[in-house]
Amino acid sequence: MLITHDTRRALDAVVDLVNTAPEGETTPDGLPDVAALADFVRKHQVSDVGVLSEHDLSAVHRIRARFAAVFAAPDARTAAEMINEMVAAAGTMPRLTDHDGYDWHVHYFAPGASVADHLAADCGMALAFFLMAGEQERLRRCEAPDCRHAFVDLSRNRSRRYCDSRTCGNRLHVAAYRARRKEATG
Repeated sequence: MLITHDTRRALDAVVDLVNTAPEGETTPDGLPDVAALADFVRKHQVSDVGVLSEHDLSAVHRIRARFAAVFAAPDARTAAEMINEMVAAAGTMPRLTDHDGYDWHVHYFAPGASVADHLAADCGMALAFFLMAGEQERLRRCEAPDCRHAFVDLSRNRSRRYCDSRTCGNRLHVAAYRARRKEATG
């Protein structure tokens, strides 16, 4: 599957957005305030965003929950319905642009869109491309029992199981190794 630069950036943004959600009592909200949202916007180079407000933060929290539901969707039809609703509600308006040194590419958000609508449109379309390609199974949650972060499996053979092989994957592999050694030594 060919993944364009913009699609990859949108996938990174949606994964990071979903992973900012608090998980029970153990993980605090990664977007607790407008300053954190501004940092997120800068990190992901979300273009055409004006001054952010509490209203923007609330709207992004709602979109984040909807994207999390897409990653948890039981099938492509359910995921497609959720994506269609988000993209339509965002007032999607595809347009060609060539800004900031990038060649021609498509922005899906309308000029002047809120940051939430911008994310819903661009990230929603990136996820839509995966569904169109029959690749919904690549939208995953980490298999580490204490993690469950979202990620997009871009491995060639669709075999990635952990959000980060250096942290979650390595930690579980080391634990399994130690358990085998302990069992072998009795």
